[in-house]
Amino acid sequence: MATSEQLNALIKAHYDGDNERFKTLTLQIAAHEAKIGHAVIAQKLKEATIKAPPPAISRIQTTESDLIFSTNPKKRKSDLIVSEKLSKQIDTIILEFTQRSKLNQSGYKNRKKILLEGLSGTGKTLTASVIAGELKLPLFIVQLDKLISKYMGETGVKLRQIFDAMMRRIGIYFFDEFDSIGSERSSDNDVKEMHRVLNLFLQFIEEDVSESIIIAATNSGHLLDQALFRRFDDVLRYNLPAKTEIGSLLTLKLNKFVPKNFIVDEIIKAATSLCHADIAKACENAIKQAILNDEKQISKEILLEMLAERKAVYARDGE
Repeated sequence: MATSEQLNALIKAHYDGDNERFKTLTLQIAAHEAKIGHAVIAQKLKEATIKAPPPAISRIQTTESDLIFSTNPKKRKSDLIVSEKLSKQIDTIILEFTQRSKLNQSGYKNRKKILLEGLSGTGKTLTASVIAGELKLPLFIVQLDKLISKYMGETGVKLRQIFDAMMRRIGIYFFDEFDSIGSERSSDNDVKEMHRVLNLFLQFIEEDVSESIIIAATNSGHLLDQALFRRFDDVLRYNLPAKTEIGSLLTLKLNKFVPKNFIVDEIIKAATSLCHADIAKACENAIKQAILNDEKQISKEILLEMLAERKAVYARDGE
């Protein structure tokens, strides 16, 4: 008969949602029962572990949690200002998903494992929201930094839960800060846990047959294990906006708060070297300033001031 310690551990594994630990403990109890001659009970326990359904993913089904939370983005393609090449890649991902049945009939699969690589603030997270919005799918944001820091010994189990969830509910599964697990396996500062988690991720993404789209984002593509790149169907690389993109972004964000032909070379030059997010923030700050001053439109001077303010954030002492 199971000891009180075994029963306590079994109950804890159940409430923690640790299916692997639960199975291990059950098999240990079965082995003990077999050893003392309770062959029938031992066999039933073994059969129960084999037939047991996957654990309910209560943490994932929760609207918001430390591991993953879901949103229903309303963003559209028109909200995203990127290069023409990136725009076409995103259009292809959306088109292939909507026409995936047609592709399947011909023996092909749609692009569903996507890596976004580039500087912070250049539109990677917005891209995930736009794809979800265009396809009218929920966006599930996986916070890998919290997954690792809070569940070091159980990361593999939690990672398996996420991939199981992809089968249960179609959506866009966004792995932000992906380099936290995707760094080179030969790295000097690598630890065994991260090595194991990366291997598990490679295995899961290889075996994934769900209809969900997996999007991983990293600001440090050069740190990623090279084995990862061939696991993805497409790699989208993000850079700072070019002059034409800066003009389009300023027009989009300022909208009715500026007159026609407001975006001149002087303003575009002032925004050069800033990322998409910083330009958007400068526009927002300029608009708020106009509202507080009871002005219907912003002035060129205020916008230039706000752009300079964003650049100053990154200036080092002595520069």
